[in-house]
Amino acid sequence: MRVDDTRRSDQVPTVNTDWRNYGGITRPVSLVALPESFIQDYSIQLKKGSTEQVRGWVQLSGSPLQQSVSIRIPEAGIQKTFKADSLGRVEISFDANLQLWSPESPKLYAVEIASETDKVADRIGFRSIEVRGTDILLNGRPIFLRGISMHEEAPTRPGRAWSEDDARTLLGWAKELGCNFVRLAHYPYDEAMLRMADQLGVLVWEEVLVYWMIEWENPQTLHNAETQLKEMIARDHNRAALIIYSVGNETPIGDPRNRFIRQLIDDAHSADATRLVSAALQPTGAKRGDRTTLQDWTSPFNKPLIISEFGADALFGYHGDPQTRWTEEYQENLYEHQLAMLKHIAFLRGMSPWVLKDFRSPRRTLPRFEDYFNRKGLVSDHGERKKAFFVLQKFYHDVQVQQPK
Repeated sequence: MRVDDTRRSDQVPTVNTDWRNYGGITRPVSLVALPESFIQDYSIQLKKGSTEQVRGWVQLSGSPLQQSVSIRIPEAGIQKTFKADSLGRVEISFDANLQLWSPESPKLYAVEIASETDKVADRIGFRSIEVRGTDILLNGRPIFLRGISMHEEAPTRPGRAWSEDDARTLLGWAKELGCNFVRLAHYPYDEAMLRMADQLGVLVWEEVLVYWMIEWENPQTLHNAETQLKEMIARDHNRAALIIYSVGNETPIGDPRNRFIRQLIDDAHSADATRLVSAALQPTGAKRGDRTTLQDWTSPFNKPLIISEFGADALFGYHGDPQTRWTEEYQENLYEHQLAMLKHIAFLRGMSPWVLKDFRSPRRTLPRFEDYFNRKGLVSDHGERKKAFFVLQKFYHDVQVQQPK
């Protein structure tokens, strides 16, 4: 195996990023022995818009392809058998009375998929996610996404977060905040993060690396982005926690960019029509009141809004008055005003402030305060909670108390 971390202008992302792109092999590698005819992939989820019907597919590869394929969910007393077609494809549909997965009750079922020559096992949660007007509905009921944005950095050591323990710690900090939701910016994370989100009951926004300015009119760049999106969806489409595919971050509006993003949106819907699709963009359409509060927000779209990437820098342990940059008090004060502002958005259905933890960035060079770290974390790079952590924690507690049961 060989890896090459050289960045090029025609890649996704391009050469310019605001996080540390660690080089080398940063995740576990497995070598899997397979029979001549094997189960290549499968999708077993609730039918879109339903909480009582399972729908999906199984794809066989190799030879022979026309085999019987069984789906077993022993705890639910389910065993169904289907026949693959000449291309090894099996379409699945059956009724089921299943306990639905949610952040409050992240129920996972042992699911077995078996052909005549191969067998795989998974742990899958069943839930529905959809949008109706300005509401996001989880299992048919409105939900407010109490979130936080993240980067894939280990909790208290240099390097990528890749293990179950790393995922448990980072998502545990999010749950301590009161979150039911995380935005995994700006690239697909290790599979351990998605599986831990399934276990802990944390909803996930997952993203491909269409970041800032890239070569919008270059077919190779589009192919790169489409490949990343395809592989991300293929790996994670059975994770109940995953509810949003994001196809871009802070991209400049223009016709070439719009065509590029439109293609990715179509790709995402084609590959998996059960999830929501989004992108992180600069907000427009707000009417300013004063410097600290947006008095009136309007939108031409009858859709829910998720606000992401608000916050401020603070160096843990550096204190002063609320107007002094880099102090914990400065970050705390901005969070208090920003959260007050967000209460004026009638169609707000979620948020993911920036960011859970301080993370490394080659762009952040200010001595003493940055030292190659983005300091917007609510938790320091050593795991210490800053004062703004508790401001957001209280806000989410109040939101949770007010949420209809």
